[in-house]
Amino acid sequence: MEVRPGDPRYESLLRGDNHRFVGRPDEVRVVGSTAQVVQAVQDAVRDGRRIGVRSGGHCFENFTADPEIRLLLDLSQLDAVGYDPSRRAFEVQPGATLGRVYRTLFKGWGVTVPAGGCPEVGAGGHLVGGGYGPLSRRYGSVVDHLYGVEVVVVDRNGAARAVVATREPDDPHRDLWWAHTGGGGGNFGVVTRYWLRSSQADAEARAAAPDPRRLLPPAPAEILEAVVEWTWDPAKTTERAVTTLIRNFCTWHERHSDPGSPYDALYAILQLAHQDAGTFSMVVQIDAGVPHAADLVDEFVAHVNTGTGLDLGGGSATAPWLYVMTWPGNGESGNLVTRRYKGKAGYLKRSFTDAQLATIHRHLTNGTGNAACGMLIVGYGGQVRTVDPGATAVAQRDVVMKAVYHSVWAAEQDDAANLAWVRELYRDVHRDTGGVPVPGEVSDGSYINYPDVDLADPAWNTSGVPWHTLYYKDNYPRLQRVKARWDPRDVFRHALSIELPR
Repeated sequence: MEVRPGDPRYESLLRGDNHRFVGRPDEVRVVGSTAQVVQAVQDAVRDGRRIGVRSGGHCFENFTADPEIRLLLDLSQLDAVGYDPSRRAFEVQPGATLGRVYRTLFKGWGVTVPAGGCPEVGAGGHLVGGGYGPLSRRYGSVVDHLYGVEVVVVDRNGAARAVVATREPDDPHRDLWWAHTGGGGGNFGVVTRYWLRSSQADAEARAAAPDPRRLLPPAPAEILEAVVEWTWDPAKTTERAVTTLIRNFCTWHERHSDPGSPYDALYAILQLAHQDAGTFSMVVQIDAGVPHAADLVDEFVAHVNTGTGLDLGGGSATAPWLYVMTWPGNGESGNLVTRRYKGKAGYLKRSFTDAQLATIHRHLTNGTGNAACGMLIVGYGGQVRTVDPGATAVAQRDVVMKAVYHSVWAAEQDDAANLAWVRELYRDVHRDTGGVPVPGEVSDGSYINYPDVDLADPAWNTSGVPWHTLYYKDNYPRLQRVKARWDPRDVFRHALSIELPR
């Protein structure tokens, strides 16, 4: 389906989740099959038109809204999820939301994948960027369960075709599969199909009649969730109190993020809102079926609050797993009509330094922030750390947390103030390494699914370390070789795309 300017559907199809960026392509091509994707890509190459590809539309930057994009490929109708007996793996099309993936896998087979907690995010970009979520400490990154991909690529002669690549050792296209295990979207072609199967289940899959219920991790029956809240009170939330709390959260993850830890089922997000919000909070989730689950949560919460002198609010409840993972409000925030935001990220090997903690407190209490400014510190590690950095394109394996810096706002006139707040926080936290999380004792670069064009801007990255090292570390040259083989004409590109080798 071709939607062009003047069509009443056109304006509605332009916007992704971040309303800071709205493109004006010649057409939006809504596709429903691999063959239609091949045709759309071929048309764009033939006409010399820049192409952009969107599945869920949750990109932090303007990768699908660049003014140079003339054909926007909308994959939202490619949303099937099911079991493929021919591949002996679960098939997920890129337009399927994570909520749809969870519901289908659970209702049909009682299984799941360790993907993200935002149910409206599209699988297309989330999987290829090395997605993670509440079950990652227990089961790894989602790409640790990626068996294969179907990708529409363009060869050196400009011919578009669909290629299937798997992790089978003798697959001649295996390098293309590897690039999709964390290489990021919009780099090599258009993914039209993912196949999911845990690597530990490969032997099971080779059986005469494999049981699909054994090919992916089992989903928990119920989740125990605790929401802890603290009030911003000048008399109590002093720099010492707040930095102690953050440090406690971080050091707990330093000590309890080894593979197989008794705490690997516990997932926590510390949500540090600016003081104008009045409160800040922490969400803790655990499989309610784990022995002594409630005690583990209580112990963790007590540790985080130790020595702060702060009063705790909030409560806890147990709910069915599918409800927790697919409730429409889970992980989604901001004004749904005029949603504008800026996000930045960094991997953490250990706690922030004392100087960094003081910087975070200073920005959370300054006069330039607002209630929607803040940062998240997210638990990670565990099973993620069992995979060699080169086995997938996700190079950051020896990490225990992710930090996310953000601001969300409604009106265009507030762009400058909100962008300045989050950029200055990030720069100041990483002041000793040129304003960015250079891999070292504390930091380990950034996460490509939270893309940030500032990392390629010398005004904000004065480290001398290029953006691609921050995202991919030593895996970048290999990604470039894959790019040269499968996208030699650089058809698929954006502000932070893999560059062709020089």
